[in-house]
Amino acid sequence: MSSVSQELKDTSVASSKWLDAHYDPVANLYTFSSCIALSDLHGDGENKLVVGDLGTGVCHMKLKVYRGTGLLSESTLLDLPTGLVSFLMDLHEPRTPAIAVASGPFIYVYKNLRPYFKFTLPSLEVNPLEQDVWSQAREDMIDPMTLKEMLEGLRDKAEIPLSVRSLRFLMLEPQEMESFVHLYKEQPIRRQTVITCIGTLKKNMADEDAVSCLVIGTENGDVYILDPEAFTILYKMSLPSTATLMDVTGQFDVEFRITVACRNGNIYILRRDSPKPKYCIELSSHPVGLVRMGKNVVVGCTDETLHGYTQKGKKLWTAYLPAPVTTMALMDLPTRGFQAVLVGLVNCEVHMYRDKNLISTIKTPDVVTSICFGRYGREDGTLIMTTKGGGLIVKILKRTAVFDDRDSAPGPPIAQSIRLNVPKKTKLYVDQTLRERENAVAMHRAFQMDLSRLRLAAARAYVKALESSLAPMSASLTEPLKMNAVVQGLGPSFKLTLNIQNTAASRPVMNLAISFLYDESLYSMRTAFFKIPLLVPGLNYPIDTFVECLSDKGISDIIKVFVLREGKSAPLLTAHINMPVSEGLALN
Repeated sequence: MSSVSQELKDTSVASSKWLDAHYDPVANLYTFSSCIALSDLHGDGENKLVVGDLGTGVCHMKLKVYRGTGLLSESTLLDLPTGLVSFLMDLHEPRTPAIAVASGPFIYVYKNLRPYFKFTLPSLEVNPLEQDVWSQAREDMIDPMTLKEMLEGLRDKAEIPLSVRSLRFLMLEPQEMESFVHLYKEQPIRRQTVITCIGTLKKNMADEDAVSCLVIGTENGDVYILDPEAFTILYKMSLPSTATLMDVTGQFDVEFRITVACRNGNIYILRRDSPKPKYCIELSSHPVGLVRMGKNVVVGCTDETLHGYTQKGKKLWTAYLPAPVTTMALMDLPTRGFQAVLVGLVNCEVHMYRDKNLISTIKTPDVVTSICFGRYGREDGTLIMTTKGGGLIVKILKRTAVFDDRDSAPGPPIAQSIRLNVPKKTKLYVDQTLRERENAVAMHRAFQMDLSRLRLAAARAYVKALESSLAPMSASLTEPLKMNAVVQGLGPSFKLTLNIQNTAASRPVMNLAISFLYDESLYSMRTAFFKIPLLVPGLNYPIDTFVECLSDKGISDIIKVFVLREGKSAPLLTAHINMPVSEGLALN
C-alpha cells in the first residue's frame, strides 16, 4: 500500500483540490463511461458504483457492484454491454432504483440486484426475396452455391438489408455451406437490430426521485422511448444514421430534447413534436464524447478539439486539446452551483473545462477509459475513473477546493471572447457613414495622395542624410557597401564599433581600408587606420577600436570615418559619429 500511495502522490498534480481515496491498478475493470453509474440501490442513502464490465470482449462480461473500495456483488452478462443506466420505474415504497443494462438486442432490468425483466427490440422487416430464396433452399430446389450467388445479388441491390443468417452464410467457406443450410433452413428468418446507446427521460416530473422512461438508440437508426412499468414502446423516432452517443433532458409528458451523435459524424436534436430530427450539427470530424452543460452541448472530436454548441446547433467556441479524447463526463455539484466538463485524454491526463476555459488538470497513472462524477457512499463530490489497464481510481473533491474561471492554458485572455458593449448608433455617426459612402472614391484618392507625399518626404530625407553623411549609418552609391557605427561607454574611454556589410548578391569586395579624422586635442585613438579583409556578400563584419577623451571641459566633437580603396584618395563611404560627452578625464 505504501508504493501505491507513493505512486499516487507522484502522479497527482491537482493535489490541492482532490483527495486520493483509492487506487487499485489490478481491479480488472474494463469499461466505458456509458457502462458506469452511481445509484442508491438499497435506499439507505449510500450510493454504490455499478459497472458493466466488458471482460475480455468475448467472455467474462459481468455486472459488478462496488461499495466503498470493495466488490459487493457481480452477475454474469450473456453479451457485451453497450450501456447502463439507473432509473426509478415505479412509485412503490421503498423507492429503490432499478438497473437497466443494454446488451445486443436486449435490455436486462435488475431490481435489488436480481434479474427482474428482459426487453427485446421488435424484429425488423425481412426482405421477401430473401425469404423466397431460403424457401427454395429448404425444398432442395437450389444447391448452396446457387443460394450464395442469389444472396450476393440481393445484398448488392436490395433496399432492405439481409438478415444475420444470410450474412453469416456468405462468410462461410464452400465446404461449410451445406452443413449450415441443413442446420438453419427449417428455422424462420428474423432480422434483428441491436442497441447502441441508452439513456433515461423523466416521465412527468423533474424531481430527482421521479419515475423515468428508458430511451434507446439502435443500429438501424431508430430511437425508442419505453414505458417504465410495462416496457412498451411509447414513442418512436428515426435518424439518418446509427446513434452512438446520447444525452436526454426534459420530461416525456411535457417537453424533451434528445441530443444524439451519429456514426455519420453529425449531431441531431430530436424533440417531442417531431419524429424526425429538428436540428442538425455538422462536425469537422467524428464525435467521441457528448455532454450537455446547462443549455449548451459540448462535443469532443477525433481531431483533438472540443466544441460548444447551443441547443439549436449554433457554434459558440472551440478549444484545442494536447492529445486525442478517450472519454467525457459531466461534473455537476448542485450544492455549489458548479458545472464543468471532464475530458480524459490519451496522454494520461483528465482536463476540466468550464466553457472553453481549462480550469484544472489531473494526472493519472494510466490512460483513462471511463469517468463518473457524483455521490459515492456519502461523499457528494467523488470522481471515479477506470483505466486502460483495468485499474480503478477514486478521488474526492475537497470541501475547500476552489476552481478559478480563468483559463490555465496558454492562449488569448478570456476578455478576448467577451462581446464589447457597443453603443447605439447616433445621428452623427449615421450622417458620417452616409458622407463616407457618397464620397468614398474622393476620400480614398486624397488618402493615397497624402500617403505618397509622406513616402516621398521620408525618401528625400533619407537620401539627404546619406549624401551629407550626417548619420552614423551610411551606404555607398558606387559600391555595394553599407556601414553603421555604435559608440559604447560613459567616458573617458569609449568603444567604437563599425559594422560593415557587402550588399552585393554574389560579388565579394576587397582591398579596402578605414581611416578616422578627429580633433587630436580632444581625442586619441589606439588605431586610426585599419585594413578591411575580403567582404563576403551578406555577412556582417564588426571592427572595434577604442577612443580616449583628453578634455575635462565636458565638450564633445564629431569623428569622421572614411572607407577607401587602396591606392585611391576618394572615399567610397563617409560617416559622421557624434561622440557623447565624457563623464571623466583620462589618466595619463
